Amino acid sequence: MIKNEGGVRQDSVDKSTSEADAEDMYRMGKDETLKRMFRQFSMICFTSMVQATWEIILVSNTQGLTNGGMPGLFWSFIWTFTGFLPIVLSLAEMASMAPTSGGQYHWVSEFAPPKQQQFLSYCSGWLATLSWQAGGGGGSFLCSSVLQAIIISYDESYVPQPFHLTLLVIGMTCIYAFINLGIPHHLPVIEQTMAFVHGLGWIVVVVVLAVLAPHPPAKDVFLNFTTYGWENIGVSVLVGQVTSIYFLILSDSAAHLSEEVKNASKSVPKAMLWSFTLNSLFGFIILITYLFSIDNVENALNDPTFFPFFYVFRSATNIGTIPIAVVIVLVLIFANTGANASTSRQTFAFARDHGLPFHKWISAVDPKSQIPRNAVLLTCIITILLSLINLGSLVAFNAIISLQLMALMATYSLSIGCVLYKRTLGDRNLPTARFSLGKHGVWINAIGLFYALWSLFWAAWPPFQEFSVDTFNWAPVMFVGVMTISLVLYYLGANKKYKGPVVLVRS
Repeated sequence: MIKNEGGVRQDSVDKSTSEADAEDMYRMGKDETLKRMFRQFSMICFTSMVQATWEIILVSNTQGLTNGGMPGLFWSFIWTFTGFLPIVLSLAEMASMAPTSGGQYHWVSEFAPPKQQQFLSYCSGWLATLSWQAGGGGGSFLCSSVLQAIIISYDESYVPQPFHLTLLVIGMTCIYAFINLGIPHHLPVIEQTMAFVHGLGWIVVVVVLAVLAPHPPAKDVFLNFTTYGWENIGVSVLVGQVTSIYFLILSDSAAHLSEEVKNASKSVPKAMLWSFTLNSLFGFIILITYLFSIDNVENALNDPTFFPFFYVFRSATNIGTIPIAVVIVLVLIFANTGANASTSRQTFAFARDHGLPFHKWISAVDPKSQIPRNAVLLTCIITILLSLINLGSLVAFNAIISLQLMALMATYSLSIGCVLYKRTLGDRNLPTARFSLGKHGVWINAIGLFYALWSLFWAAWPPFQEFSVDTFNWAPVMFVGVMTISLVLYYLGANKKYKGPVVLVRS
């Protein structure tokens, strides 16, 4: 064995896939109950699909254009990538040290100060569950909204109603359930196939916009900041950067499938890094092409579909707008299918460690299919229930889906902060890592922690300076409310059942 700086040990010669996975599970005190159906390439495809960066850049850029305009989107993407790279590197190393479906809450339990590990990992588990479950509802709502926008483009007489979106979300959730419950072992092949569509669609969009769209001067794209939200342009750009943060999240989706990946301690970190790098690169090219195709930001924001990219494609070509949008919807459906799988595994893992009510039922694994069927079913039910809120209040629903970013950044901050503590003020005795940051770990963790906290802070801001009940960002209020409920449960008895996964870890 070779010991690296910071106490991280690394095998000089890689073990066989099955032996390495068995040793990792034994060290973490977990039984092998899930089927390892992913390999490294299929995991890269899976994670790239869940992130779906270039599609998200097109369908979810409204807040960025509102606060900062085209230069705000461009420059915030640059610094967001720079800040997120240390986060992904830190998460990838922890996924190599402890390749478990639990992800962040498990890492917090292992690396936090012993006296605080139980409380901090419990909070992290609830935050991760909140983030992924809210993200499941948000992703489905976003995809359904694009589909509704296609209908508006096709038929201008169509009047969208709230229950239409709810029905679309329910329909899409049935697709997730069919794949993840009915044919779960085909998921790797499905995601690889859709990754091809993902890449082909990227080529079409770049070519169409570059050749056919009207192009503004470079000064408008890089220097002419605009704001329709906060009056102060500096604050406006910082509020708008949340859009770029949303573009680049979810590389940790690979970590939550760790127990279903062969050679996980090596394959999962590589999948996280490859998917993040490739999605960022291709997303950046799409962003540049898209920004150089917006001839009027105000007109784009006022498009009747509520999606600026429909205005951009309509300016380039009326014929291709709907087909391209259909491809985007198709990719997003399967991206949400993968996200549903990651969400269910994270929920399953936290329940397995007694962190959730009804933990025995949620953590049950079907012996025939070797998947956590109840956790998948629960995740689908929660997505449908969240869509019902849209019937009463679109504001409340938007607040719930905004929780995803805040809760996710909180889990990143806790896990990276704990491994940084272990490296510096703790005993520095980190587990074996086949992907190690070595002597660079301290500063990479420190930068990652800073940017995660930075992102958490700005995610709580409302998009408009003059806000009302309809424009206020209610996510912080709901964030505090959900965490208050989890703490009440903790002190009413969960602290006696939940000990933290570190109590099962073997030396």
